[in-house]
Amino acid sequence: MRLFVTFIIILLGTNGLHAQLGGESTYQFLNLMSSPRQAALGGKVLTNVDYDVTQALYNPATINSEMDNQLSFNYSNYLGDIRYGTAAYAYTVDRRTQTFHCGMTYINYGSFDGYDENGSNTGTFTGNEAALSVGYATQIGYSDFYIGANLKFITSKLEQYSSFGIASDIGVIYIDQYLDFNAALVIRNFGTQLSTYAGMKESLPFEIDLGFSQTLENVPIRWHLTFENLQKWPIGSPNPSRTNNDLDGNQTEEKVTFVNNLFRHTIVGVELFPEKGFNLRLGYSFRRAQELKILEQRNFSGLSFGIGLKFNKMRLSYTHARYTSAANTSFIGIQISLN
Repeated sequence: MRLFVTFIIILLGTNGLHAQLGGESTYQFLNLMSSPRQAALGGKVLTNVDYDVTQALYNPATINSEMDNQLSFNYSNYLGDIRYGTAAYAYTVDRRTQTFHCGMTYINYGSFDGYDENGSNTGTFTGNEAALSVGYATQIGYSDFYIGANLKFITSKLEQYSSFGIASDIGVIYIDQYLDFNAALVIRNFGTQLSTYAGMKESLPFEIDLGFSQTLENVPIRWHLTFENLQKWPIGSPNPSRTNNDLDGNQTEEKVTFVNNLFRHTIVGVELFPEKGFNLRLGYSFRRAQELKILEQRNFSGLSFGIGLKFNKMRLSYTHARYTSAANTSFIGIQISLN
């Protein structure tokens, strides 16, 4: 455990490196949820070390032999006309001691009407992005620590502009089999653009996440606790809709406290019957709840729930995630064992 704490301290020392958040970098789709299971547990889970082959898209240290010959496809009817999906596959070689992983993430932003500087219609155009990843993980000596890495090749086309990039994820996970407790730290999207859209180089959505999970001893529940975007503090910004106006016309913007900032880094989730053929999942993202909250309205932003079903060699998953009273998203997935 001391090694894990030391690793955290070293990586958090990179706090000043490229601390991007939404809208501050390119290839933002790289931080979208990779599966219905992950979406149901709040949007970011780092510590599932089991059959779930899509988990390795977010934390390559979780690549393990249980993923061998597992093939997964996931699809989300996202906000507006946006559609995105993921696919993943893993294969174990060398007498079940080495597992290799590959995955794909794709997003299509739909069709847009184009206009020139004079307001004349120039027709419709589309936008889409994709990332192909390959990954591998290994045990650190004979310890309870595992380290893994993904290498991602990224392509993006927005109207007539295109870009190509390369990035890597590096993860480490501590697994205590006696307590059924996992702790993980992941550095995501450390890379660069190899070709730009219009001559200006943009940064990638670099991110540092820390996660914990444990299955309770006498209750069929596994809890998940994730701290996201540790590379950026403070993460919260005042919401203009919560600005107060007095009778003299003076404005007082919302004050984002230390505790509020801490919660905006936090995601919680629970999975009921995690090892059975039927399980229920529930998650809550505090940052999503705060950023999409409507003044004096209860819209349950940040809440997500889902189910998982197993039929012989096939697993089905479904998740519904709440954003605002007018925007929700559904995520479906299927995983097939080819063994």
